[in-house]
Amino acid sequence: MTPADTGASTSVDAATAVTAPDDPASCDTRVAPGGPGYRRMSLALFLAGVATFALLYSTQALLPLISGDLGVTASDASWTVAAATGGLAVFVLPMSALSERFGRRTVMTASLALAVTVGLLVPFAPSLPALVALRAVQGAALAGLPASATAYLAEEVRPRALVTAIGLFVAGNSVGGMSGRIITGWVAQEWGWRVAVGVIGLVAVACAVAFRLLLPAPKHFTPGSLRPRVLVRTVRDHLANPLLRRLYAIGALFMTVFGGVYTVIGYRLTEAPFSLPQGLIGSIFLVYLVGTVSASTAGRLVGRLGRRGALYLGAGTTAAGLLLSLAPSLPLVLLGLVLITAGFFAGHAVASSAVGKTAQHGRAQASALYQSAYYVGSSAGSTVGAVAFHSGGWAGTVAVGVLAVLGVVVITVSGSLAARRQTGEVPVKALVLSR
Repeated sequence: MTPADTGASTSVDAATAVTAPDDPASCDTRVAPGGPGYRRMSLALFLAGVATFALLYSTQALLPLISGDLGVTASDASWTVAAATGGLAVFVLPMSALSERFGRRTVMTASLALAVTVGLLVPFAPSLPALVALRAVQGAALAGLPASATAYLAEEVRPRALVTAIGLFVAGNSVGGMSGRIITGWVAQEWGWRVAVGVIGLVAVACAVAFRLLLPAPKHFTPGSLRPRVLVRTVRDHLANPLLRRLYAIGALFMTVFGGVYTVIGYRLTEAPFSLPQGLIGSIFLVYLVGTVSASTAGRLVGRLGRRGALYLGAGTTAAGLLLSLAPSLPLVLLGLVLITAGFFAGHAVASSAVGKTAQHGRAQASALYQSAYYVGSSAGSTVGAVAFHSGGWAGTVAVGVLAVLGVVVITVSGSLAARRQTGEVPVKALVLSR
């Protein structure tokens, strides 16, 4: 690494150049953008994100077809989504404990292998209860991915590049969610929802194989303990941290909006005045590309606005999209979905990366608690959003989303006020939303 890269001063004699020994960057062996292994690591975790979201939400765009095929209501069919996200939320903490003991890469590989296996069985579910049960198992299997991936990056990537690296993983989530819904939409229109989810299972198999071949072996992982007492103490420490508690709540509330909107939007677009076919409804999820961009640029957004500004911008963008989606015009509804998606993915990337930076020990558990809250929000949003749609139409789903966004703003403001009351303390340690 050159002096221009590190800022170190050198003096050159006839035979050698000496770099200042106290330069922190020259001593940091973690990877950085442009460094060895960074591209392979980023691509591997991007593909893991693709597989995770493609599998996790494989039935979401198909809910109207599942309702018709199995003879169930929208709120009943929504359990095929809520069961998967709920299974992930319940098992993410135990899986993170396994990753502390056996390694991030090992747990992520095993989780993907089990999840894709279950994914190949989902098309053969004979009834709604069987389908919901398989989806719950699939969500539990996927629980080893999100927290382990965030912890892996926090250990292997330099701090200044962490937001960008996690943003790329989150971008993979958005690509997986988008491609999964588009593929299932068009395939289901021709051959039904069972064939569609089977195709997604095969795509996930390919992503899982590529992930394992590409991901570099960890160099900074230190095995931890599986003793329950140690795990409980670590979790208690994280929950006692007000900064982490605020981040967990923010992640849950953002996902409540997102889960509710995308669970119900298919039903709205099949009804008048839109009456779109299944293939076109699946193509609506191309707006996920906006999430890919907003998540991958979250690092630059934080650099310009700070975490507080980035979260306010994400919340405001999401709220504007919710209100715009009320219009009885398809272009305005699509624009609303674009704003909701951009705001959600930006807020999620900022909050999840802050968890990795804040936790000084037990990073997998800290990330697991965030992921648990995040997917509890998804399950709640899917269920409550569907119930609100059943009773009050799209306006009911929007009302649920707006209340969740207001919750994000209230938590953000309360964090700011709490930091100002703590005299003599540097805001970055006390405030969720500082630079």
